[in-house]
Amino acid sequence: MQRRIYGIETEYGITCTQGGQRRLSPDEVARYLFRRIQNWGRSSNVFLPNGARLYLDVGSHPEYATPECDSASAVISHDKAGERIVEELMIGAQEKLHEEGIDGEIHIYKNNTDSAGNSYGSHENYLTIRDDDTSMIGETLIPFLVSRQIWAGAGKVLQTARGAMYCISQRADHVWEDFSSATTRSRPIINSRDEPHSDANLYRRLHVIVGDSNMSEYASFLKVAACGLVLRMVEESGTILRDMTLENPIRAIREISHDVTCQRTVRLANGRELRALDMQREFLDRAIRFSDHHEMSVEEKMALEMWEHCLTGIEKDPLTLRRECDWVAKYLLIEEYRERHGLPLADPRLALMDLQYHEIRKETSLFYLLQSRDLMERTLGESEINEAISTAPQTTRARLRGEFIKRAREQNRDYTVDWVHLKLNDHPQQRSVLCKDPFKFIDDRVEKLIESL
Repeated sequence: MQRRIYGIETEYGITCTQGGQRRLSPDEVARYLFRRIQNWGRSSNVFLPNGARLYLDVGSHPEYATPECDSASAVISHDKAGERIVEELMIGAQEKLHEEGIDGEIHIYKNNTDSAGNSYGSHENYLTIRDDDTSMIGETLIPFLVSRQIWAGAGKVLQTARGAMYCISQRADHVWEDFSSATTRSRPIINSRDEPHSDANLYRRLHVIVGDSNMSEYASFLKVAACGLVLRMVEESGTILRDMTLENPIRAIREISHDVTCQRTVRLANGRELRALDMQREFLDRAIRFSDHHEMSVEEKMALEMWEHCLTGIEKDPLTLRRECDWVAKYLLIEEYRERHGLPLADPRLALMDLQYHEIRKETSLFYLLQSRDLMERTLGESEINEAISTAPQTTRARLRGEFIKRAREQNRDYTVDWVHLKLNDHPQQRSVLCKDPFKFIDDRVEKLIESL
């Protein structure tokens, strides 16, 4: 598929502290956070005028699911818009706490683990053709997803029985299977549940749940665009890298994550030993050969250049990618602070820095401090993010949903929406439209429904 639907679901960590101690439980914080949301839709699960879904997930985690996007740039801008929307809710909740005389500061983190060792996800969604052999896609994608963490990881100070260590990926130690329909009990690399949110006769939705939540726009864009390109190679040319199959993907993903030099090798099913860098280089080389015989979009060309840049940097020294990769930027911040103050890696102040990198509030986020000083590469302009906060993508089904929600709210109508349905509850016939095609952004039935509001 040259034109594909992309989506990202981001779960956020929340806490409320006073003087370094927990002031409210996550559940209590979530109630304040979603009070405004409940005014919008009388529940903690709503679709927004920009086509996105915002809801409270298991464990009191706010979750923002982007609308359907047909480019990597669009899905990253809408993922960043989600940060801003959740930040606004946080500011409103903070004001409400102070009005009620409750001391404490709310913090929201775009990361994947908490201090108790729980993990929450950042899930990528890629629309694929129904005819595709799922096992064929997985056979190629698993080695790609396991090895891409060397440029897509978010980094973490991991406390172990043998002491603290810095890892490349936050999710790597929480994955237990390659394929599974579960998401929490036994987290897989790829979730195999067949839930396309579209015409099930035509499409499948590839649900990747192994990735870290990225603060870096550069890493986020490359993560989505490179995966989309690998999928296209499989779909259009039947490219299957059977010679890259891992002997044990779960052991491999941990071994790669635990080596910040990116030199550790992992065992393949055929007995070979390769570094993650070697595996990524093989994927990139095949993508370049594919591009020699297929028309590439501007984004695909950009992804190839960024991919090459990252692998060249990692070969030279992974720490040269501090402007591009979250795990490198955070690692160097922590190491510089640790050396300056003579601290062991297990010092609680470094664990706090780890968290602060992922804060979405710009005034307290270490990532946004770096970005404000022009120390992180960007792929988006602020205008693109601001537009995504209020406006749905105009070239996918999300446009129809966004327009319907905006007009229904303006008219104070009772309505229900999900990914495929638009319904007027207070109409005598409870008028409803089924939108099964995620690429269709103009629909006479929806226009008539909106006109009837």
